[in-house]
Amino acid sequence: MRVLIAEDDELMLRTVEFRLKKDGHEVILARDGRDALQKIEEYQPDLIISDVMMPYLSGLEIVAAVKENSQTPIIILSGMGQEDIVLEAFRLGADDYLTKPFSPNELSVRIKRFAVVNQR
Repeated sequence: MRVLIAEDDELMLRTVEFRLKKDGHEVILARDGRDALQKIEEYQPDLIISDVMMPYLSGLEIVAAVKENSQTPIIILSGMGQEDIVLEAFRLGADDYLTKPFSPNELSVRIKRFAVVNQR
C-alpha cells in the first residue's frame, strides 16, 4: 500500500516511516502541509497519515482538501488535549486518529484495517 506521511517533526516522521517500510508499505514523506498536498496529487496514495499542526497548511486543511474530491482514508495524528481539533477533523472527513505519543504497533494495526478495506 502507498502511504503518505505528513509530519513536521523529523523524529516522528522517521519513526513512522521505519515502521511502515518494515510492514512492507511504499512510503512518501511530506514535511509540511503544502508539500503534502502536492505529493498527494502527484502520487495518489492509498492512505494519508497527517499531523494536525504543520507549517503552511494544517492537517485539518489537508483533510478538507482531500475529502473534497477523494475517498482516500486519512489518519490524523494529534497531541494530547486537542479533542476539539480531533472532532473537527472527523467533521471534515478524517477516518481515524491517534493521540501522540502512540505505539508504532497500534498505528500498524490501524493501517492494516484500511488495507483490508482497500482490497475488497
